[in-house]
Amino acid sequence: MTTLDPTPTSLPAALAEPTLPVRRGWIALLFAANLGVWMAFFTPIQVLLPQQLGQIAPANKETMLAVVTGLGALAAVVVNPLVGALSDRTCLRIGGREFGRRHVWTLGGALLGALSLALLAQAQTVLGVAVGWVAAQTCFNAMLASLTAAVPDRVPVTQRGGVSGWVGIPQALGLVLGVVLVTAVVTGNAAGYLAMAAVVLLLALPFALRTADDPLPRAHRPALRGLLAGMWVSPRRHPDFGWAWITRFLVQLGNALGTLYLLYFLTDEVRVADPDGGLLVLILLYTAGLMSTTVVAGRLSDRSGRRKVFVIAAGMLIAVAALLLAVAPTWPMAMTAAVLLGAGYGVYLSVDAALITQVLPKATDRAKDLGVINIANSAPQVLGPAISAPIVVYLGGYPALYATTAAVTVLGSVLVLKIRSVP
Repeated sequence: MTTLDPTPTSLPAALAEPTLPVRRGWIALLFAANLGVWMAFFTPIQVLLPQQLGQIAPANKETMLAVVTGLGALAAVVVNPLVGALSDRTCLRIGGREFGRRHVWTLGGALLGALSLALLAQAQTVLGVAVGWVAAQTCFNAMLASLTAAVPDRVPVTQRGGVSGWVGIPQALGLVLGVVLVTAVVTGNAAGYLAMAAVVLLLALPFALRTADDPLPRAHRPALRGLLAGMWVSPRRHPDFGWAWITRFLVQLGNALGTLYLLYFLTDEVRVADPDGGLLVLILLYTAGLMSTTVVAGRLSDRSGRRKVFVIAAGMLIAVAALLLAVAPTWPMAMTAAVLLGAGYGVYLSVDAALITQVLPKATDRAKDLGVINIANSAPQVLGPAISAPIVVYLGGYPALYATTAAVTVLGSVLVLKIRSVP
């Protein structure tokens, strides 16, 4: 790994490669912070925003939801690497005391994000909803940028697979818990937003307030002048990072293709009696599959020292799940595929996340580079609908869609072999 000063003994703690294993308490607090962020991300998209826009603009609710969520996705693509770069350069001193470069962004994002959700609860126009959601996405992506950097900042390489597994679980669990909270525990759309605001504060603040965050000495701070130019990471100079980005993009694109039209698939192809209830069952099975593999696979990867074989196996498992949906669109097969898809994605989440931390170009730019990787997570959510719709309508329907999902996922997982520096 290239740094401003390649001599390990002369590096400040904020830039040095971590060697001490993190404790269970630290992992638990990071898990909770990520759970809060993902609940705040997914619950509005799945429940609160559709309900709110359905009341404000019932005649155009589908279009307005697409516009609002699209603007939020655009904010995520821009904010995550930008805040990552700013946190890489944060040197904060208050009253003679130095503070770390990450927690201030986690803390600020949680507080302002909760405020954004509270304002969303009061929005009564489409413009108000759009502004509130963009603000919320901005704040939560600032949090995500700083929280994601915690793994390469503080977790040694030999522990990153297992820790990444724990960090990956909230992505699926957050959706389930958030939907249950706003549909079965609290009543009303506004109360749902306020509940999410409280969840973010309760789950994220302990990590920001109770864990260590090494300050960055000003002598090691990257220059602000090169911030925007530094957003580009040359694949020629850093080929392993480039291949990691491409593989993440393709696997996430496969995931977007495979999940976007699940409700319509259950309605029109499988013809289940209760598509909404069936979708909830599939989400629960998917989450169970993910939670059963992600930590175990991460730890096995840590012990073996190998990453690529697990990523390839994960892609193959996801592809098998997609092909089952393509060749046998029945309810029992859909449930089987949901478990396999969750299990495969759980392996991928933990091991690929650990792999990526090992190909980051510079210790001084960890959060920014992880923000660039996050574009590979967000961009497929925008491209997925543009690719899925013509396949379903004109190019073979759902069998063609899920066959395409399998092909894209296999390609993405196999290309991990192009990465040379990680076994």
